[in-house]
Amino acid sequence: MYRVAYLDSVEEDLKKLDSTTAKKILHRIETYLAGDPKELGKPLKGEFRGYWRYRWGDYRVIYKISEKEILILILRISHRKDVYD
Repeated sequence: MYRVAYLDSVEEDLKKLDSTTAKKILHRIETYLAGDPKELGKPLKGEFRGYWRYRWGDYRVIYKISEKEILILILRISHRKDVYD
């Protein structure tokens, strides 16, 4: 199981979502994504190389995996149309 850490800016992302959706996404991150981030996520390409994305409906979670620290750093949580801005 990986540890999960969040950038401070993720709190602002979560405030933009309704509370039910935010809770569901956080639950999925803590229970599923933390268990196997490479199997559930997809590596990004181009300027986002080195980062991963996890899809939950119309929402995307952008994260970075640190194998050395067994850590997932969550960078963004947002609607798919806004997440890469």
